Amino acid sequence: MLQSGQAETLVVRTARELAKLSMAHEDGAFIGAEDELLARLGISRPTLRQAAKIAENDRLITVRRGIRGGFYASRPDADDAIRTLARFLRLRGATLLDIMAVSRLVAEEAAALACRCTDEVLCWKLAQFAATIDEADSASAMIVAESRIARLLASMSGNPAIELVMAIGYSFGMEEQGTSLYQSPEQREVARKLQHGLCQAILDRDADIARLIMRRRSATLAEWLDAAGQQA
Repeated sequence: MLQSGQAETLVVRTARELAKLSMAHEDGAFIGAEDELLARLGISRPTLRQAAKIAENDRLITVRRGIRGGFYASRPDADDAIRTLARFLRLRGATLLDIMAVSRLVAEEAAALACRCTDEVLCWKLAQFAATIDEADSASAMIVAESRIARLLASMSGNPAIELVMAIGYSFGMEEQGTSLYQSPEQREVARKLQHGLCQAILDRDADIARLIMRRRSATLAEWLDAAGQQA
């Protein structure tokens, strides 16, 4: 009989095999019924079910019950990754200033790369966003606007790693820890001016100005957060 450590290893190894099977199929494709996988993998039913829970938690398979039940291929999406990383950051006690220390250079690069974007739809969305900047006149509206422009510029950069870092920064930071920002009309006015300048620089394809304005945005946010922390 396997000892507990060996049993755990077998479960993990089986979860890895299920992940491989999933990746060998299209998203949503049928992988096999439970009895088929038991025979194929040569394992016990409890081991398969424990392994399936691991693979399901990683969003690599879906287990369905009923007449058309069985194991189906699945794929994690960006939101899954962001939620997982945000949870890790929360558990480690990370703050928005910690996130910005890492993401500010990435944000500058995103702004510069966005100036090269040739996707007409994304450029149109940025122009549309610029036209609505002045409508954001509350703290919550500003946080939503900041998240929108960050995600848009990340998409325009064409770099998936930049998209992930910026999405984490704004999802974890702005939505969860940014409640001290944009409380005053003065802060909101400064933020709107920076948004206008950034959008215009990107639409004009001026990478140097776009980098400069993004740097100013990061420095301004860091200053506001530091001041809010000292008052707390």
